[in-house]
Amino acid sequence: MAMDYDKVFNDAIKALQDEGRYRQFADIKRRRGNFPMATHYDGRTAGGERAADNRTVAVWCSNDYLGMGEHSKVLAAMHEALDECGAGAGGTRNIAGTNHYHVLLERELADLHGKEAALIFTSGYISNEATLSTLASVMPGCIVFSDELNHASMIQGIRHSRAEKRIFRHNDTAHLEALLADAPADAPKIIAFESVYSMDGDIAPIAEICDLADAYGAITYLDEVHAVGLYGPRGGGIADRDGLMHRLDVIEGTLGKAFGIMGGYITASTNLVDVIRSYASSFIFTTALAPALAAGALASIRHLKESGVERDQHQERAATLKQRLRDEGFPVMDSESHIVPLLVGDPVKCKRLTDLLLHEHRIYVQPINYPTVPKGTERLRLTPGPCHSDAMIDHLIGALKQAWHELGLQRRAA
Repeated sequence: MAMDYDKVFNDAIKALQDEGRYRQFADIKRRRGNFPMATHYDGRTAGGERAADNRTVAVWCSNDYLGMGEHSKVLAAMHEALDECGAGAGGTRNIAGTNHYHVLLERELADLHGKEAALIFTSGYISNEATLSTLASVMPGCIVFSDELNHASMIQGIRHSRAEKRIFRHNDTAHLEALLADAPADAPKIIAFESVYSMDGDIAPIAEICDLADAYGAITYLDEVHAVGLYGPRGGGIADRDGLMHRLDVIEGTLGKAFGIMGGYITASTNLVDVIRSYASSFIFTTALAPALAAGALASIRHLKESGVERDQHQERAATLKQRLRDEGFPVMDSESHIVPLLVGDPVKCKRLTDLLLHEHRIYVQPINYPTVPKGTERLRLTPGPCHSDAMIDHLIGALKQAWHELGLQRRAA
């Protein structure tokens, strides 16, 4: 009997739906000049075209943390590059695809992190996967020490390298040291970790990890994707803020969050970058970023190196929202950073909560369920930014009160 492939696919989707963690896209159109507002499309059709339900929504979960995706300098740079270079890069970086904007962007990123060189990729996921898989594989006998809460892209890169891996408890330097001490002294070692962990908002003990790397002869690999642009005097991330960039061997980041564009990158020594450029298949065989994207990222980085206004406003908004939510008795999870996680603890109610917010209150927040976070810790992940006004915060809190009550969720007496 022939296999019923469609049934296999249907069963796989139904399993997610039954667990309450089936994900749906929210069809929105961002509005230039009115961030974080967007038009929400509900999927109805009119004359064969998708029709808006004429509802404006406030977006509370965007990773465009500072609103740089609509900054005038960024848009002007992208328009200029589009007029100069056309739409696409025209090839891979090795074959006709290295545009001068790519070269300028890599120089700017190397300078941002105080490194000799940089390399850009089409996403932060690819920069992690390509770099870690390549770096570990070119060093025979390499052991990778990975924080247990590292991003899926880091886990995938380590897995693809086929190197031995040892997982240390989250931000636990004592456990990391025990694992390092147990490893062969002459084995190449990589310690891979993040600065800001985006689902909990906590921050790694970077200095202590660097101390261990020095003591045990390890390379340090720091993912700063949720910190670049947001921390440090020039937006270089937590390591920039804490004066530690010189102690990191590889600093990885993204162009798609605080910088408001698209793409990922690494910065490191010239030799290390050259190895990744020369050996990483997912870099070699991928069409380069469009020149307009590179130009926009370049303008965004240059602006945020000089301006701390956006960073200051961002931190104030995050602190204000956290305090307002706590004052109202909402279960705000501990967070050292700009991330505001609000614990729900049930996948079905988490999805229902976000549906209520979207359809009844015109507030868009994406439910965060397993496997992004452990089961039982389902949450809303709020990302306030400079463009979220006091009135928007009032509206959000009022909507949360109503939805929280409707779903029978608990909050302490305010």
